[in-house]
Amino acid sequence: MRHSRMRFSHKLILIMLFTSLLVGFMVLRVPTLTAEPEASPQDKALEDLSRVEYPSLKTIKWHAHFIKPSETLESLFGDDWIWVARFNRIDRRHIYPGMTIKAPDNMADIRNYTPLPQEYEPAKGHDKYILVDITEQWLAAYENGTMVFSFPAATGKAGTETPTGIFSISARHLTHTSSLYKTANDEDQYPMDNAMRFYIGPDSVSYWLHARDLPGRPASHGCIGLFDEEMQKRMFNTPENPVLLDSQKLYEWAVGEEEYGDDYGELEELEDGPVVEVRGTLPRYLERSPARQKNTTR
Repeated sequence: MRHSRMRFSHKLILIMLFTSLLVGFMVLRVPTLTAEPEASPQDKALEDLSRVEYPSLKTIKWHAHFIKPSETLESLFGDDWIWVARFNRIDRRHIYPGMTIKAPDNMADIRNYTPLPQEYEPAKGHDKYILVDITEQWLAAYENGTMVFSFPAATGKAGTETPTGIFSISARHLTHTSSLYKTANDEDQYPMDNAMRFYIGPDSVSYWLHARDLPGRPASHGCIGLFDEEMQKRMFNTPENPVLLDSQKLYEWAVGEEEYGDDYGELEELEDGPVVEVRGTLPRYLERSPARQKNTTR
């Protein structure tokens, strides 16, 4: 019996020793690809926004920033968080630890940033003209060819792309909700505040400009979404202090009461609505962040 107990204790010691060596090796092993924290290039959620390629950013110097626990856009960039949010085409609700965003080297480079032209020849001769660029994930509003404002947009993702072409706004619906899709918890129909219909497909599916979440990349089922933090606070109780209200601004400018009369929140067909031009193709997703590639070649 004594010999049997000795053998068992020896086995236990060997197992503990082997486990300690294995854990030590895993802790000390140096990663072969990168020593910096970053989202996985294989991540299906595409949480590394530095891999989303927008042509207009080639002239702006920026670096990839990995969001750490307790970091927010406000804590990182102060009052300039708005410009960084627009630069990344993302709302505050979608910033979370573990993702990567683009951070400008010089904040002055992105203040009032827009990738679309200040003067747009096809918009001349139109009192109001809306240009949506899918490649840039951006929208601009023009009056007689001159830009009056612009902001980020989220268009249809691969497989449910936003139709391209020349359209016009044919209906408004201040309190519209999706008839096809629900919120993540399946409790409510997805809100589409400040909705403006610009196209009805051959399958009778309608496409709208409306308030929605902006995750920093194409994400919709074909509609065009714009910032609206008041909608997000109402539906998701965040952010605490709504600031970005782009969908409201576009709605008031394009189909507001001054032009089309009292708006009681009901679906209303319109005539002679502003022209909506949708152009471009989906932005490319790079296998590796160009910012990280520059760092590794220094």
